[in-house]
Amino acid sequence: MTDELTAAQLDDFKNQLETLRVELESLLNISKSASDTVELDQPIGRISRIDAIQQQKMVAANRQRQRVRLQQCAAALKAMEEEEYGYCRRCDEPISLKRLRVRPEGPVCLQCQTALEAR
Repeated sequence: MTDELTAAQLDDFKNQLETLRVELESLLNISKSASDTVELDQPIGRISRIDAIQQQKMVAANRQRQRVRLQQCAAALKAMEEEEYGYCRRCDEPISLKRLRVRPEGPVCLQCQTALEAR
């Protein structure tokens, strides 16, 4: 890595990733019941049911994003164990320190992320 991460930086990122993992697991547990199937036989109006279904879909989408981030946290922690943390999974170039500070679980550099989003 051109800008090798110091041991202190790696420790800091590891702590951030472990904290994020706990937070995401907690959010997933809390939101589990909110994503359950909406019962349509409730004595509420049609608009209320549509709103309930929309809320359920939004919660489900948020839960999916949280699951992806949780998987990324696990992968980043594993990469640390294998001394591969901080390298892009697509181009194998170093991920900038600035990007890691914003998204320590991010598996790709900014250039590759931009290319993925352009698809």
